[in-house]
Amino acid sequence: MKRIFSAAFMLLFAFSSKAQTPQNNANKPKLVVGIVVDQMRYDYLDKFWDKYEEGGFKRIINNGFNFKNNHYNYAPTYTGPGHTSVWTGTSPMNHGIIGNDWFDKFTGAMVYCAQDDDVASLGTKTNAGKMSPHRMQATTLSDQNRLHTQFRGKTIGVSIKDRGAILPAGHTANAAYWFSGGGDGKFISSTYYMDELPKWVQKFNSSGKAASYLKEWNTLLDIETYVESGIDENTFEGGFRGKEKATFPYDLKKLSKENGNYSIIPQTPYGDDITLDFALAAIEAEKLGQDEDTDILALSFSSTDKVGHNFGVNSKEVEDTYLRLDKNISDLLTYLDKNVGEGKYTIFLTADHAGGHVGGYLNSVKIPTGNLDYGKLKKDFTDFATKQFGEGLIKNVSNDQIFLDYDYMATKDLNPADVETKIEHFLIQQPGVYKVYTRTELQSNNFSNGIGYLVQNGFNQKRSGDIMIVEHPGSGYGRGSTHGSVFNYDTHTPLLFFGARVPHGETYERSEIVDVAPTMAALLGIEYPNATSGNPLAIMLDKDSE
Repeated sequence: MKRIFSAAFMLLFAFSSKAQTPQNNANKPKLVVGIVVDQMRYDYLDKFWDKYEEGGFKRIINNGFNFKNNHYNYAPTYTGPGHTSVWTGTSPMNHGIIGNDWFDKFTGAMVYCAQDDDVASLGTKTNAGKMSPHRMQATTLSDQNRLHTQFRGKTIGVSIKDRGAILPAGHTANAAYWFSGGGDGKFISSTYYMDELPKWVQKFNSSGKAASYLKEWNTLLDIETYVESGIDENTFEGGFRGKEKATFPYDLKKLSKENGNYSIIPQTPYGDDITLDFALAAIEAEKLGQDEDTDILALSFSSTDKVGHNFGVNSKEVEDTYLRLDKNISDLLTYLDKNVGEGKYTIFLTADHAGGHVGGYLNSVKIPTGNLDYGKLKKDFTDFATKQFGEGLIKNVSNDQIFLDYDYMATKDLNPADVETKIEHFLIQQPGVYKVYTRTELQSNNFSNGIGYLVQNGFNQKRSGDIMIVEHPGSGYGRGSTHGSVFNYDTHTPLLFFGARVPHGETYERSEIVDVAPTMAALLGIEYPNATSGNPLAIMLDKDSE
């Protein structure tokens, strides 16, 4: 009887111990592919749904988890801050990437988010490779995975844009690669990561792949079926030099001579094609997902942004770009099924920001935009400030921010808070200015919602300016789309999860972009990035544990 009791106890203990083992240690994916699509609005999923393949966006949504009300919780909604926020789980308030570039108040110069003059270019004779993540002040999900696996888990970043590859891959990445156009037509890197490009990268660059994309760009499907977008010939698109009208088709080989040679490729969906080509080569050469330690591929599709800026969110060019991106997603999933194993990898897909309609188009259909004449505002403001406070007050005006000279205010015995208030009062009266926030307001209040909440989350006490200007809703250019604002058309982006440890489901419950990294960290059973301010998305994780 004693033996029977003992055996039963041991069996119960074993069962109990197994049940209490953290689920994060079981069925951990061998590979995580984090996809950031540059300038992707959430409504593109619904808008082009009927034309998408079964194996791309539809497969992810039909088998994964769809957060339909996902938003950026800060402004400015630009590429550098966006990619950083996705992967660090926090906003510019903490990670420090407050723009693609910004005024450095300590050196008095404009700096670029990935610029690093202490490293050298690899794969190009230009300075396009003098880049690193050293300006980013927080760790990424990728960094935490490297730390957790004692650096056995690899991280590779791939994008057309340097910042799209470098910032997500983090400080500890094995490598980050980005595309150099002009006369190069190559993927390059920097000595921050390695002393020379690996043989497989050199082989890819010498394969003629880039030259193969200097071909005709015509619509994937019959252009007459592209009823989800505006007419092909209109006055709201930029187009290419050397072609009178921004209409299909585009002879890229011919147009490349006046449009930066290989630099024309990223301006078309073929930029996403070559990004995928390179990413698949990286998976194979680096053997990602082939052992028990989770690897991470930080993959950013950037041509979507360039096409949007050139042609606008309502263009047939954008529609065609997303139909082709859908095929890329389908091809990626098929490749991962075969080479990593179905159910052995996890994907998340989101965007670094969305994008608004072309201002000129909105005006044409009687939607108010209140476009800000930035040049005029800057002149009028400078004249006002000089008259009120003297010539030395303003250090810089850029990125809808005004930087004041504190040394000058001290010598003139000016109270900074009083100066801010007077400037705020002047600015709020100007055409195109919607709201104004001062440093004093942002440092002394805790905004929990509304525009103030977004501006505050984008305000970095050390790097940001002293006056923040919010432009009128709908502001934009006469041609091509832009982004950067606090409004829904810039903040509402897709957030999709798919693969290992991801249940099927959807929700309209609000999620924020800073929730992505802690959710993936929880799924992997690793520490959150060190400055995380978001929360794991329990509605998905709890469903997985049921």
